[in-house]
Amino acid sequence: MSAKGDLAFIPLGGTGEIGMNMNVYRCDGALLAIDCGIGFGDAANPEVEVMMPDPAWLVARKAQLRALVITHAHEDHIGAIAWTWPLLGCPVYLSPFALAVAKRKLAERGITGARLLPLAPGTRIELAPFTIEAIHVAHSIPEAYALAIRTPHGVVLHTGDFKLDPDPLIGPPTDEAALAALGEEGVLAMVCDSTNALVEGHSGSEADVRRSLAALVRGLSGRVAVTCFATNVARVESVALAAKAAGRRVVMAGRSLRNIVAASAETGYLRKLPPFIEEQEAGYLPDDALLLLCAGSQGEPRSALARLAADSHPHLAVGEDDTVIFSSRVIPGNERAIMKVQDDFARRGVRVMTAEDHAVHVSGHPARDELRRIYRLVKPRFSVPTHGEYRHMAEHAALAEEAGAETIILEDGDVLRLAPGGLKVVDSAEVGRLAVDGERLLALSGAALAARRRMLVNGAVMASLVLDGSGRLLAPPAVSAPGLFDDEREVAALAARLGAAVGDLPGAIRRDDDALREAARGALRRAVNQELHKRPAVEVHLLRVSV
Repeated sequence: MSAKGDLAFIPLGGTGEIGMNMNVYRCDGALLAIDCGIGFGDAANPEVEVMMPDPAWLVARKAQLRALVITHAHEDHIGAIAWTWPLLGCPVYLSPFALAVAKRKLAERGITGARLLPLAPGTRIELAPFTIEAIHVAHSIPEAYALAIRTPHGVVLHTGDFKLDPDPLIGPPTDEAALAALGEEGVLAMVCDSTNALVEGHSGSEADVRRSLAALVRGLSGRVAVTCFATNVARVESVALAAKAAGRRVVMAGRSLRNIVAASAETGYLRKLPPFIEEQEAGYLPDDALLLLCAGSQGEPRSALARLAADSHPHLAVGEDDTVIFSSRVIPGNERAIMKVQDDFARRGVRVMTAEDHAVHVSGHPARDELRRIYRLVKPRFSVPTHGEYRHMAEHAALAEEAGAETIILEDGDVLRLAPGGLKVVDSAEVGRLAVDGERLLALSGAALAARRRMLVNGAVMASLVLDGSGRLLAPPAVSAPGLFDDEREVAALAARLGAAVGDLPGAIRRDDDALREAARGALRRAVNQELHKRPAVEVHLLRVSV
């Protein structure tokens, strides 16, 4: 892999997928990292709740790493910072709002000493051979930045997540003048958001949603619950203002919402709203005087919204003739989880309103008209679609070619040389996924999660054998098979078959712990396979007793 004399882009996560954004630029041997996000488990990975890109390739080269720059405070761009920064130890540049979010994430894991440095829009930082300029862009979170990355080989615009919203409500619109000036300066390559490349037209304005929510909430009776992305501070404000106009007080439910609201207040947002009331106080208010603002728009099973749908929340409840508004979109992969939550509400007589029928959500990502405009402004020589699945990036690439840019479609791990000599994948970097499992990281392809996947499908059987030194059973085997049998008599029959199988083994095997354990495992697997056509994970424990 070339280490000198080139400019390269290396996606370690977030290219060919939604979430887990982690990107690296290499210039003359020096490295610059952009974002470190998480993703969530889906139907393909049901054994995992939270995933992140494996930063091993970057960690191995951290001596060449100048800094980590965060484009904005969404989980898929900042969520892995408390896991990634201790491995890198580099300076981290981010907006004041993202800095407030990052401090809370690091504090939750007890991490101190991180060098978090504020990056204000319009300012430049020198990280030779990189010069970084933060350009404000509108998005569904405050203080999102595109990054103009100047190098000896040319200028790269890394858009991050953005949209061209004329009235984003919180913060100014995207700085199109700065983008146009960059285009006049000359842009070698634009690495650009592809999320809505399949969507014709414009993504819509946050101001339109505010008006729609106000009218909708005003016309509802009973309790009203609203869920949205916790990080969409403008949307949180819109919900609170809609409640205020309808004479309702707001109860905020969910840790992610509380953290974002606290970070917002710390950095000057949401300060003019009436104070939220505590969950425990909701029962003292009439139903028509209450609005529940809940985290969990993606159907997360332990979220406040999922517990509300299952009628298992300790303080809050909704019922017949109440209303739940999903002021959010469905992230690909979450369809089934969201539908389950909506079905749970509907089964109990709760009205469910979504963006399919009401103007209660707009995307934070550019639709095709917005992409066309940014290409007219920036006029890049090369286009590198990212932040999307393959079909999104393919549509983006076709649009970019129509705009006159040479383009290429990448996958995570591709080392794309931007200069000299034009676009070319010249090498590959080691990539992978890690699962956040409590307070540890596990390789998604590792033995622990592979065993968990097997158990999800095929169950598990555990057996304990008590024997004397010659291998004679001193008690019937104890067998447990969670998730496989409904009737305890079937488990008892399995234990009896194991006992008979052990009794039939040659004496030499019964005296050898390893051989006996393996023979017992095989007997259990065969018995379950004959009964259920499954191959469970099997563990056998031996206890030798001297008699």
